[in-house]
Amino acid sequence: MTEPAGETPAKPFLYVVVCAAGVAVGVGTLVAAARARGWAVGVIATPTAMGGFFDTEDVRERTGRPVRSRWRTPADPRPFPPPDAVAVAPATFNTVNKWAAGIADTLAVATLCEAHGLGVPVAVLPCVADALAVHPAYRDSLARLRGMGVRIGDRYTGAPREDGTRPDFGWEQALDLLDADRPRP
Repeated sequence: MTEPAGETPAKPFLYVVVCAAGVAVGVGTLVAAARARGWAVGVIATPTAMGGFFDTEDVRERTGRPVRSRWRTPADPRPFPPPDAVAVAPATFNTVNKWAAGIADTLAVATLCEAHGLGVPVAVLPCVADALAVHPAYRDSLARLRGMGVRIGDRYTGAPREDGTRPDFGWEQALDLLDADRPRP
């Protein structure tokens, strides 16, 4: 589905950038929550995330739009309108570091880099293991992203609790972080 040229959607438009982490299987939860809060949604995935980390057909049905992972050609229509906000969930070590360094080698990371220049609010929910979170590049990347105005949610490690259960990813935290700047229809 695409918006007619020159028209804007009736609802504010949220880009959801999804990376290749095991919890990505639940990205439909974020899509459903965003739609319930009045957002229209388009999903952009890293190329690796497209390799079976989540159900792309389910997300396409939930959003009414294709899941994007590659650049379009100049002749292709724009499948999404410009974003009013971006939620990055889950955000991997690789994506956080490339984004902060401005390495726009995928559509997902290029979209994040461009969002800063456009002044679009961005919220990120990192999904990074403890062993990677102590790496100096990751800490520096978070500092740079904060300096760019990115709202950073709680880091999810996926580590089991003492009782063996795993905590919820907390998908809606991304929306909570964006609520202050949320455009209203």
